[in-house]
Amino acid sequence: MTDDRTWMQAQSADGQQASALRTDIAHSARIYDFFLGGKDNFPVDREAAADIEAVWPSLPLSMRANRQFMRRAVHRLAAEHGVRQFLDLGTGLPTEPNVHQVAQAVHPDARVVYVDNDPLVLAHARALLTGTREGRITYIDADLHDTGAILASPQLHQVLDLERPVAVSLFAILQFVVDEEAARGVIRDLVAPLASGSYLALSTVTADSNPKEVTEGLAVYAARGIPERARTRDEVAALLTSAGLEIVDPGVRLVHRWHPDEESAALPDACVQMHGAIARKP
Repeated sequence: MTDDRTWMQAQSADGQQASALRTDIAHSARIYDFFLGGKDNFPVDREAAADIEAVWPSLPLSMRANRQFMRRAVHRLAAEHGVRQFLDLGTGLPTEPNVHQVAQAVHPDARVVYVDNDPLVLAHARALLTGTREGRITYIDADLHDTGAILASPQLHQVLDLERPVAVSLFAILQFVVDEEAARGVIRDLVAPLASGSYLALSTVTADSNPKEVTEGLAVYAARGIPERARTRDEVAALLTSAGLEIVDPGVRLVHRWHPDEESAALPDACVQMHGAIARKP
């Protein structure tokens, strides 16, 4: 889709048609959308959300805190670290602000590549992800585990120059990679071809701040066919350092404690179950 405000392309990493939309199985992106007050979800997602919230009542607040962390992290990457190129994986359904809106508010010429593999997300990406006249946006339909296809995608290389710094973002997606070596591999593969001075930003579920709710909530997710892994602060740090990245100030923190604004600072730790961090490639 091309208009007078943006350059936008959406297709699968291998050029194939996206998979069919399943409305009979709960999907993590649509559950997330429901908890954020969105309308892009189905009865099966709302049923799953009700079951999850019954044992994890603070989850909607934690999800909103994560969204606020995304906004602060992307703004800091653009405004303080000068990043103009972003690769966002596990994009999810558009819930404003999106990465490109935050980045292009700082640098109108910022470029963003979104990656997800849910057909409903793809449909919205085509319709809604428009940015500035100067910037460029593309959407790739690909699985997070298939880093080779993502990095080889012609769409990625049409938008991003990997010889210049890129910020990779993995917001609220790594908890779905339950195997630790696989999670390390995803990060290692994504940052390997990037230029020095690139960054990786992530947030992922932790039980550190509320073990009971998180443990019971993840069991309900698993029963719905959505396995997740909660990680400690040290485990999150190890994911980053094992890829040779340097964690920047203030380190790995609960997302509402990472350079908090007034609203985030007021949240009690027990209501937020996500660790977040930014790390730099030397």
